[in-house]
Amino acid sequence: MEPAHPELSTVRQCELLGLARSRYYYQPIPASPENLALMRLLDEQYLRTPFYGSRRMTVWLQQQGHAVNRKRVQRLMPLMGLTGIAPGPRTSQPHPAHKVYPYLRRQLVIERPDQVWCTDIT
Repeated sequence: MEPAHPELSTVRQCELLGLARSRYYYQPIPASPENLALMRLLDEQYLRTPFYGSRRMTVWLQQQGHAVNRKRVQRLMPLMGLTGIAPGPRTSQPHPAHKVYPYLRRQLVIERPDQVWCTDIT
């Protein structure tokens, strides 16, 4: 982009580049000093307790006297690349050594009342 181009206007240059003019003129807003201070505190606490997630970090910041809510902490932590160490998905998988019982009704066609019964011991 050449803002002072003698033949092509800024509008035409943006069209040629496939760029929206709002994108060309956009000036990013820098992080506020308050957010930077919170991010520094989050980083320091994360180094001490990497298992803290957004809920626990919010409580810790509130105990330190900062008025923050969980949504703000949830927004700041990924910006810094911080995630709480927690069990991942697939935590309810059966042990490979446990026997898998077959489902006996899979091929059974139920044609009459009282042909199949079930119970729940809970």
